[in-house]
Amino acid sequence: MTVSPTERQIAARPYIRLWLYGVATLLVLMVLIGGATRLTDSGLSITEWQPLLGVIPPLTPRAWQEAFAKYREIPEYHIVHAGMTLEQFKFIYWWEWVHRFLGRFIGVAFFLPFLGFVLSRSVERGLWWRLLGLFLLGGAQGALGWYMVKSGLVDRVDVSQYRLAAHLSLAIAIFAAALWSAWEIGRPRRAVSWQRPASLVATVLVALVFLQIAAGGFVAGLDAGQGYNTWPLMDGAVIPAGLDAMSPGWRNLFENALTVQFVHRGIAYLLLAAALANFVVLYRAGAQWRAAALLALAVLGQMALGIWTLLENVPVPLGLLHQAGALLVLVAALWNLDRAASTQFGSGQVPSAGSGQRQGIPVPTGTGI
Repeated sequence: MTVSPTERQIAARPYIRLWLYGVATLLVLMVLIGGATRLTDSGLSITEWQPLLGVIPPLTPRAWQEAFAKYREIPEYHIVHAGMTLEQFKFIYWWEWVHRFLGRFIGVAFFLPFLGFVLSRSVERGLWWRLLGLFLLGGAQGALGWYMVKSGLVDRVDVSQYRLAAHLSLAIAIFAAALWSAWEIGRPRRAVSWQRPASLVATVLVALVFLQIAAGGFVAGLDAGQGYNTWPLMDGAVIPAGLDAMSPGWRNLFENALTVQFVHRGIAYLLLAAALANFVVLYRAGAQWRAAALLALAVLGQMALGIWTLLENVPVPLGLLHQAGALLVLVAALWNLDRAASTQFGSGQVPSAGSGQRQGIPVPTGTGI
């Protein structure tokens, strides 16, 4: 049985939407700072997980010496940073501390408004479960982050690429869910129909973007971008030798730096081809093609940025721009999916308010975004 929203819940929609946009913005910042933490080799500088007390950084010379002493006990110090000074340690410590602090801040920035909206009965029933799910996923992300860090404290000089890719992928999923939930506020419930070609293709494009970001996590985890810094050839060949050097064969996809970068390149080509084909088909059909054009341009720009980053051997600024570009591509893919779910394929008409238009927000007819 469908329960009609109350006047209070309808009035709260713009505020909840704005709050979710704010959370999504913080998540973008979180992902970028996480990327900087990785690129500066800062992720293992804090060797303990203290959910509450960890918010307080070292405040005295003695506290800094104690934190440095703990870091000097792990393999990364002895193999990678042997002879590091206290001032050098502070540089990497602050990157990791800011990353963890922002994670805690996002938790508070989500929970307190959520609690306020719930207690004031401003959240509609369907949205309530989505928001609760987002909060639980955020908690799981924090635990997964520490699980990732633990993998680098013993017998390794960096974190597991498997755990890093999982940590990044979950962050991206939370960001996408927050953004999609904001877009859905005020709309009647709807489902993306895979029986419609536009919706099916748009869904596949979103899945490809997620797959590419996860592959990028493995590239980062193995520092695979630090090698094979040529394009379009890779190690002097279109298909380089050594892609199957490891046994069993599946390990190459996740542990062979050459193969991991090759796969990342391959998914990029596939994604660009799919985005361009999606645009051409929709443009000819006259259906929501502007969203498809935006996606194709975002993918093309991201590929160019990725090539530039690779050729320059992944400097920190370009690495972060490339990571930001991935988020932009994801937003464009989600918006393309949103338009595919909201538009009658082939007719260019946006459904009326009774079949999917946002309530209280005018939606233009025609093929506009």
